[in-house]
This record gives sequence, C-alpha cells and structure tokens, in this order.
Amino acid sequence: MDWAGVGSQIPGTMTIRKPCPSDVSDEEWTLVVPCLTLLRGDAGQREHPLREVFNGLRYVVKNGIPWRAMPHDLPPWAAVYQQAQRWLQAGCLEMLAHDLRAVLRLATGRAEEPSAAVLDSRTLRSTPESGHRAGWDGHKRTRGSKLHVAVDTLGHLLALHVTPASANDRAAVTALAAAVQDATGASVELAFVDQGYTGERPADAAQAHGIALEVVSLPEAKPGFVLLPRRWVVERSFAWMARCRRLARDYERLPEVPAGLHLVAFAILVLRRAADLALVHNRL
Repeated sequence: MDWAGVGSQIPGTMTIRKPCPSDVSDEEWTLVVPCLTLLRGDAGQREHPLREVFNGLRYVVKNGIPWRAMPHDLPPWAAVYQQAQRWLQAGCLEMLAHDLRAVLRLATGRAEEPSAAVLDSRTLRSTPESGHRAGWDGHKRTRGSKLHVAVDTLGHLLALHVTPASANDRAAVTALAAAVQDATGASVELAFVDQGYTGERPADAAQAHGIALEVVSLPEAKPGFVLLPRRWVVERSFAWMARCRRLARDYERLPEVPAGLHLVAFAILVLRRAADLALVHNRL
C-alpha cells in the first residue's frame, strides 16, 4: 500500500501524524470520499478532517480497541463514533460496498448484479456489553449474537442481519432474502445454503422474494473438514471478516452497531481491491 500523504496534520498544531497500517491510502480515499461527504468541507459542524475520522473508524475495526481507547493523534472517539452513525444511517457505507462490488464484478467479466447468492450465519460470542441481548446457540454451545450474511458467488456482501444466537437460521431467510433483492434490484434467482436451511418454511420465505434455495450437502458422511461446492465462498468471507479484531466478539450494546461494523469491514475490503484495480488500470 502506498502510504504517501496518509499522515495528516492535527488541527491547531504543526504536528504531522505518523501513518498507521489501517489508514486509508490516497488511491482508496479518492474512491471513498464522494460517498462519505455529507457536508461541505467548510461547514461549521465539521471540526475534524473527514479523512482522519474515517481513519479512526478503520483503526477501531481493524485493531479491535474500545471506542474510548482511540489514540490521541486521531480525532476524539465520540466524533468518530457519531460520524460513523451518520454514515450508517445515511447508507453511505452500504452504498460504497454495493457500488464497489459492482465494479469488481464487471472487472472479472461478470454481470453488474449477481443472479446467485450464498447464505449462511456466524455466531459471535457475547461480552458483558452485549450480554443483555445475547441468545444461546445450542449447536455451537455459545452464548452471543448471530450474524446472518448473504454474499455473491465472489464472496462480496449483498446483505446482513443480526439476531440473538438463539434465532434459527430458517427464521432469518425472509429478512435476508428481502434485503438481497433490494440491494441487487431483484436480480438474484438462486441461493446456495447449508442443511440448516432445509424445510418448506425457508424455501417458501425465499420463494416469496423470487429466490430458489438449493441446499448443498455431502453425498455421504465424511470425517473432518470438507470443502463444499459453492458453500466455501461464504466461509471465506467470514474468514476475511475475522481479520478485523473488533469483529472477533460482540462488544456492542446495540445490535445495529455490530451490523454496521461488519459493513465497514466489507467496505474496507472492496475498497482496497478497487484501489488496486485502479492502480493497475492507470499503469496500462
């Protein structure tokens, strides 16, 4: 990654901040700033550089620190948290993830919007902060929250939904299928799922939104880990998210916050790939 110009001046001083590995690069910032600019640069409400606020958000997600542990050379944690909430409520990060997903799909010769998706869930262990809304996942013997995710066949995010871990995967199909079709313009016709989505209820819920469920399972029982066709894509997406330490557990008081932070993680991922693609294109 090109770190030129990443360090920035702290307002009111002549100090140049040393860049962090989680900072946004110049190429990435060029792509992301149109989506994140909600006010003019000279607006009175803007006390901190927008790029530094975004760097603070990335620092929290990548390094897993509490909000109040924000380094002093980044904007105050409250400013970063509040701006992140504005971005999420305005749909900025969701729009960024979806737009860059379309760019990356076109770059690989795919259609702009997918016709197939992969659905799955991941259980996040609860902490004292999130324990009041946690549920018990009997299958994984874990108390926490469950992240329901839909990705395209390249592993890029289409939709996500957070529930207590006690919620059944089948019950989340309705919300997930509706979100997928809303994000793709109802282009998805088929969704690959595991055996946790078997039954008429999830199939009918998905079909109500024009999606047919296809359960991917092994033809016979095999010991140990087995790579399942199509299904491995969403597992890889979970592995991508696991690189962000803030997402290792559910540290948040409100359910919409972990959903938003996972959206940030996906946006960071596709932003880096789109920036690398732009660099390659500029060199040609």
